[in-house]
Amino acid sequence: MPLLRRALCASASLFLASSAMAAPPAPPAPPPLYLGADLSFTNEMEACGAKFLDHGKPADPFVLLKQHGGNLMRVRLWNNPTWTHYSAYDDVLKTITRAHAAGLNVLLDFHYSDDWADGDKQPAPAAWAGLSTDAQVKALHDYTREVLDKLAAAGQLPEMVQVGNETNAAMQGGAKDQPIDWVRNARLLNAGISAVREASKAHGKPIQIMLHIAQPENVIPWFDDATAAGVLDYDIIGISYYSKWSKYNLSGLGKVIDAAHRRYGAQVWVVETAYAFSDDHADDTTNLLGSDSAIPGYPVSPQGQRRYLEDLTQTVVNNGGNGVVYWAPDWVSTKCKTRWGTGSSWENAAMFDIKRHEALPAFDWLGKTYTPQGK
Repeated sequence: MPLLRRALCASASLFLASSAMAAPPAPPAPPPLYLGADLSFTNEMEACGAKFLDHGKPADPFVLLKQHGGNLMRVRLWNNPTWTHYSAYDDVLKTITRAHAAGLNVLLDFHYSDDWADGDKQPAPAAWAGLSTDAQVKALHDYTREVLDKLAAAGQLPEMVQVGNETNAAMQGGAKDQPIDWVRNARLLNAGISAVREASKAHGKPIQIMLHIAQPENVIPWFDDATAAGVLDYDIIGISYYSKWSKYNLSGLGKVIDAAHRRYGAQVWVVETAYAFSDDHADDTTNLLGSDSAIPGYPVSPQGQRRYLEDLTQTVVNNGGNGVVYWAPDWVSTKCKTRWGTGSSWENAAMFDIKRHEALPAFDWLGKTYTPQGK
């Protein structure tokens, strides 16, 4: 090859190589839309005699969730619930195993408590209650890592982890309307986050981290405080949205999702929601939801429940969010007793009917296609 042509080819090759190197990287693929349910009650309900049906045939709620288009199952974990063996580690391992066998992703919800932790209260486990802040930080970190290591050894590491449940109040002892010591609170949150990151690296599996706040009106103030305190390493903002306990309608929820996504650069999910399909009872335990908490335009009926979920999900998607999780679709009425009475306070807001535990039309919400509209 003549010298000039060789030089020109070399120059061209160099130009092409440098052009390729200078080309901007392709933008990352957007995260998928996660639709699913919290099935923390299923093992207990089945042990209490509940038989779930779909078109009159026996149905496994995990399989049913997947068959109808769901791709995620959420489960809560309590540290040492001496009043029940459900939602303790062994029960949670069984639940996660069932979910993975059905082809579902798993969101593991650490309550960091022996009992319910929620937007009103964050009780510390009995074993940690008297510890100093330094000791609580270490205990929370080590417990998180221990649980994830055990799940990894069982081949059941979750795809996502919640570091706390509805942590509106200060972790490990805080209550509603009490001021939060953000130096302490950030240390506790970051201890859980660090443990998840360490487990993910140690076991070679990506685990997304969620921080979770009850009701949309509380999201921006809480995350602003968390950001200022140095709580930064998370992937997902989870919001509980129940119209009965929120000041916001669906439009207001959408505005918060949009603002949070833009402000913090995280995914945003409605990780808890529910809607009543009836005002009937199957037991003497008072129902928590019903016509008194209905949203105009969404009747308390099976069709209204399904339409609420479809419109809620469309609102989430329209505003840049990418997850909706139904809370306790499996908490049907049985012969078993709880601290609140015999049966369930949620049977009229489950996704199975009251008399036969037949799957309701709400399950069809999972299989719809949702694309952004009006943006």
